[in-house]
Amino acid sequence: MKGVRARISPSGRMSLPADFRKSLGLERGGDVVVELVGREIRIRTIDEVVAQAQALTRRLLGDKPEASVEAFLAERRREARRE
Repeated sequence: MKGVRARISPSGRMSLPADFRKSLGLERGGDVVVELVGREIRIRTIDEVVAQAQALTRRLLGDKPEASVEAFLAERRREARRE
């Protein structure tokens, strides 16, 4: 999708074009993450950010069962019982 010109109001508001919202599944609104990367403003959906975090976690931890959240919580419960 090519870029379009937009205007920022004095209060900082900007409307996203309908085609952009539709392609991101934001036709009815929703939460997004706004990032400043260098001199670029990036707007990403929450789902996209979560998926990226999950992919990074898989890459860093692999499929090690001992590296899951469930395993972490189970270990903390065992530690709490020992105290």
